Amino acid sequence: METQHAENLFRRYKGQIVSVKTLSGGIYEGHITEITNNYISLVDRGKEDPTQVFLFFNSIESMLVVEAQTT
Repeated sequence: METQHAENLFRRYKGQIVSVKTLSGGIYEGHITEITNNYISLVDRGKEDPTQVFLFFNSIESMLVVEAQTT
């Protein structure tokens, strides 16, 4: 996927929870907080001390938008 297309896709879901699978097999989940032309930043807001993860576009294999559960 070209980086411009990936960047546009992630901008569409900024602020939402996503699950991202990388080429190395790692799976990262969090809110999309920052998008540049090279990487995205995910933050896991569910913890007391939020963890921030940076993923480069050339390492991303797939993305899944996680729907918020309503009870």
